[in-house]
Amino acid sequence: QVQLVESGGGLVQAGGSLRLSCVASGRTFGRYTMAWFRQAPGKEREFVSATSWSTGRTVYADSVKERFTISRNNAKNTVYLQMNNLKPDDTAVYYCAADSRGSDAFLYSRSNYDYWGQGTQVTVSS
Repeated sequence: QVQLVESGGGLVQAGGSLRLSCVASGRTFGRYTMAWFRQAPGKEREFVSATSWSTGRTVYADSVKERFTISRNNAKNTVYLQMNNLKPDDTAVYYCAADSRGSDAFLYSRSNYDYWGQGTQVTVSS
């Protein structure tokens, strides 16, 4: 069983920055494909970014390209999401997700991930 715990959310003004962290349990974290999703009130959960274990590939939603950066520290079992130039539209609960198979396919799909964190709230004021 894998447990994911997110932190780093908060309230920030537009144009500001936040760094989210997600710590995972499990001795094989380095083999997991990791991702971030977000869900705004009244909307479906949407893909933000992912980093594949098998290929090292990183992908981003168009809405966050050039502003957000995903990274990981396998020694600390942690994946990060650095968010710069935040906009009010980025307001959402952000969820960390893990694919224990470490795949490189369907990175954008929620169904690809078998473990999820509880989420951390990010609020961007205008």
